[in-house]
Amino acid sequence: MSNQPDPTVTASPKCPFHPKPTENYAGGGTTNRDWWPHELRLDLLNQHSSRSNPLGADFNYREEFKKLDFHALKGDIRALLTESQSWWPADWGSYVGLFIRMAWHGAGTYRSVDGRGGSGRGQQRFSPVNSWPDNVSLDKARRLLWPVKQKYGQKISWADLYILAGNVALENSSFRTFGYGAGREDVWEPDLDVDWGSEKTWLAHRHPEELAHQPLGATEMGLIYVNPEGPEASGDPLSAAPAIRATFGNMGMDDEETVALIAGGHTLGKTHGAAPGTHLGPEPAAAGIELQGLGWVNNFGSGSGPDAITSGLEVIWSQTPVQWSNNFFENLFKYEWVQTRSPGGAIQFEAKDGPEIIPDPFDPNKKRKPTMLVTDITLRLDPDYEKISRRFLNDPQEFNEAFARAWFKLTHRDMGPKSRYLGPEVPAEDLIWQDPLPAPVHNPTQEDITALKTAIAGAGLPVSSLVSVAWASASTFRGGDKRGGANGARLALLPQSEWEINAGTVHVLPILKSIQQASGKASLADVIVLAGVVGLEQAAAAAGLQLDVPFTPGRVDALQEQTDIESVNLLEPQADGFRNYHKDSQGASTEELLIDKAQKLTLTIPEMTVLIGGLRVLGANFDGSQHGVFTDRVGVLSNDFFINLLDMGTEWKPLDGNNTLFEGRDRESGAVKYTATRADLIFGSHSVLRAVAEVYASEDAREKFAHDFVAAWSRVMNLDRFDIA
Repeated sequence: MSNQPDPTVTASPKCPFHPKPTENYAGGGTTNRDWWPHELRLDLLNQHSSRSNPLGADFNYREEFKKLDFHALKGDIRALLTESQSWWPADWGSYVGLFIRMAWHGAGTYRSVDGRGGSGRGQQRFSPVNSWPDNVSLDKARRLLWPVKQKYGQKISWADLYILAGNVALENSSFRTFGYGAGREDVWEPDLDVDWGSEKTWLAHRHPEELAHQPLGATEMGLIYVNPEGPEASGDPLSAAPAIRATFGNMGMDDEETVALIAGGHTLGKTHGAAPGTHLGPEPAAAGIELQGLGWVNNFGSGSGPDAITSGLEVIWSQTPVQWSNNFFENLFKYEWVQTRSPGGAIQFEAKDGPEIIPDPFDPNKKRKPTMLVTDITLRLDPDYEKISRRFLNDPQEFNEAFARAWFKLTHRDMGPKSRYLGPEVPAEDLIWQDPLPAPVHNPTQEDITALKTAIAGAGLPVSSLVSVAWASASTFRGGDKRGGANGARLALLPQSEWEINAGTVHVLPILKSIQQASGKASLADVIVLAGVVGLEQAAAAAGLQLDVPFTPGRVDALQEQTDIESVNLLEPQADGFRNYHKDSQGASTEELLIDKAQKLTLTIPEMTVLIGGLRVLGANFDGSQHGVFTDRVGVLSNDFFINLLDMGTEWKPLDGNNTLFEGRDRESGAVKYTATRADLIFGSHSVLRAVAEVYASEDAREKFAHDFVAAWSRVMNLDRFDIA
């Protein structure tokens, strides 16, 4: 990693809206990132801190939501749907299509491969998402909703309101939705951790095979899913099939769910392409300050209504575009489709010799021929999609059910377990993608917990095994979609029991299971976490410290049939610097993948640092290796990792050509003292991480290190305990 300035980066220019050079204001001038563009992104661990939250530490959204008059809120949204505003007139006098698109595009950024994106934090308000080419005019939808948000204030988050508005729009079109769960809490700044792609231009194409190896949702930069004109605007419906499968597959959708979502989303509303996109001004993030966060000012005709431009396509799928129907499939199979172009110049299809049966959105005396997107025709031409589409054509009720369930999954996929859902419309049914858990059957007393700890301690397992098994169980948690964690004891089930990273850990499970069964007082999930507690207390005692590691019982054990193996497999870490595991670089360095893992675990910089130091001296490497184990007292909760890492008596040199494995020798004798990976040495080389490491390496840090480690450890163990949050 070069420490030299990037020759392609120039100093910041003078700001055109400010009389002084940008170097003269706070945060201006050439930044560290300009000079060292590859510097490790520690800011990913600082995002969404309390300092950006205007509601304060005492605000509890779940409690505020309980004060909400939910039915009155839905009534206000229903009324809004048909209150056409002169500054943004509604198609057919209804905002049904616009609000469905807003909800869809808010949720549609979710990627099941890394759990990031989605609607759960209200990110549609911020760049880059609020300024993507695929989100043209959704700035207007959010402004239309503002009076409702203003009325109900903090009792409803923007994130919840976007999805609820989509649901109400569907219901207003006479569609019966599957249900709705609230509980999405807003954040107050853009996500920094989501990899939207490395492309430098909008609509740069990604081939479907690329998406199989990257956590990217869309096939082109700035889209939610695929290019509606086909890959690279080819106009070829069949070539779009692999792209559709890749991008919907990245959301965990199968072929049936994909067909249902595309058809259902295109049953209502329209696209907008009255003229070429050259008539649009800059997106919100680049628009002038006087536009107050709006963008895409349209200088064609009136700029709105019949002259609106979004995608550049001009397609209406149904004869009843604000009322639910089966018209999409009826029209798809009824007509012969020929390629044409919209008034905006975009490729689309029109029914050859089709009758003019589609109502114009603003002229009641005008009718149009049926039209389709290139990617709509894919559902007829691709053999697998065609079978599903014909089934839905012949059985509209099956289509309705499939869309209702797929829409619910789309809009709730990143919310985590059903226990987090709020409101009167939460469906009773448990769905496999929600990682369901059985009802609790154990309620251990303090006496039971003490007896279990005694039994675990008497099993003769080393500290490293006790700590490793608890960490392996809990550290699967992902903050993005609230999946994974220790609750459920899925470490003992497929697929986690066969993951490479767990090969040195799962041998402990039969011992713990026998202890759990003999006691009958607690779940295996609790016993696994309790094993970590016993290990830490033993390690602290060996360091001369008396620590009571916190433990809150109440976890349950999932069944194998409650575990979606394919979906859970996406939780398997390709790298886990906390256990010195690195399976697949994905083009990133070891230390970058460590930050990625720490961010998924919602850790701060100090928490990440102290956990690394503690796990190393406790011997928790996934394969039992000595990399980073900078101590001769393995199993003792000491700050030796930091003391020895920062010792200038050790000289480090790489052992391989990739600079991934290192050897530390005594500067005087030349004797080998330690080996290390980049996940170890980064805490001495990176200036910010070194500053934190110095705190824990100090003479007065022995007790602070132990207490901080236990606090960070306990937080990880409870990340998925939404019942005690």
